[in-house]
Amino acid sequence: MLLCSEYLNILHPECEYIFQLARDEQRCLREITDLGNLSSSSGCLQVWDAVVCWPRAAVGETVHLLCPAVFSLFKNNTGIVSRNCTAGGWSHPFPPYHEACIVEDEIPEESYFATVKLIYTVGYGASLLSLSVAVVILLLFRRLHCARNYIHMQLFFTFILKSVAVFVKDATLFSSEDTDHCTLSTAACKASVVFCHYCVMTNFFWLLVEAVYLNSLLVSDFPRSRRCLWSFALLGWGFPLICIILWICSRLYFEDTECWDINEDSPYWWIIKGPIVVSIGVNFLLFMNIIRILVQKLDPRLIQFNNSAQYRRLTKSTLLLIPLFGTHYMVFNFLPDYFNVSLRLCIELCLGSFQGLIVAVLYCFLNQEVQKEIRLCWMRYQEGSYAVVPVGAKGSQMDTPF
Repeated sequence: MLLCSEYLNILHPECEYIFQLARDEQRCLREITDLGNLSSSSGCLQVWDAVVCWPRAAVGETVHLLCPAVFSLFKNNTGIVSRNCTAGGWSHPFPPYHEACIVEDEIPEESYFATVKLIYTVGYGASLLSLSVAVVILLLFRRLHCARNYIHMQLFFTFILKSVAVFVKDATLFSSEDTDHCTLSTAACKASVVFCHYCVMTNFFWLLVEAVYLNSLLVSDFPRSRRCLWSFALLGWGFPLICIILWICSRLYFEDTECWDINEDSPYWWIIKGPIVVSIGVNFLLFMNIIRILVQKLDPRLIQFNNSAQYRRLTKSTLLLIPLFGTHYMVFNFLPDYFNVSLRLCIELCLGSFQGLIVAVLYCFLNQEVQKEIRLCWMRYQEGSYAVVPVGAKGSQMDTPF
């Protein structure tokens, strides 16, 4: 499944088969070109037969080769194919490829990728629905309009956009069974990939903003001005836009190939991946600092009676929200993209698709302020009157999702 999964690019087995064959062919043709000055010598010349690159051989020699590496994508086998070099040239391969290199009718990777696609489709759909409801709630109740919830809403929007981007990209690449999604290269396809990468970047950077703001809640002298919110907006929306523009220019001028969704061994991919990796690292450090501050504030010798319950709630929410801020990506952050692909798929696609649902539940549906406003609204509806809101209905900046 060709999908922009956070910052991991994974090839569908069918596409990997096609690209592997293309790489083997190019390598063989280069070798043939390099040995072109020996074409007048006797014997059988090096040749590419659309599957294997057969080396030079003398007349009467029999060449034995293992099944090409591309077949290992479908089944791990050690079959051998042979060809005779005769006076009339190369003989036909024996036994034939389809006999020597057995390929299963049902490719295990096909069913695995189909299952992954089903899971992340359900996950992104549930996240999209829950986040949309959460945004409506935060916009509907004016008493919930504050700097903290403003940042939460921006984060919700990034998760919504990421879910939409995934569905758009899937619809573009897999609109029909006849679509060659491996070599597709259209403006709509490239636009969907660009949009997907931008949404993923904004999501990571608003996660970073949330971590910075959570740190600020523990530091009394942190400025909470409108200018600070604009700075957060520039970091969350503006900086990813600059990176995406630079990446688009690099792809247009240097790597305008396929649908821009294959970034294997591309140095320009670090224009996007680099900032994401840095944001994950900074988030991890911020969480370590949050935990350090909370441990200090929960010291029985220093804690004030009035703040004890508040800091304990904040500690609980912090520990539960560690996966939210991308710290679980630290496991694979500095490992090659091909390392344990199956596990990466589960974490970054299957589990990651439900991340928006978790955000909506923790930051909205379990938020005490939100629950209080909904109860007041329900009571007013039942009583048929608009009573005065009790003092203290609006929470403080130190309220937690619980």
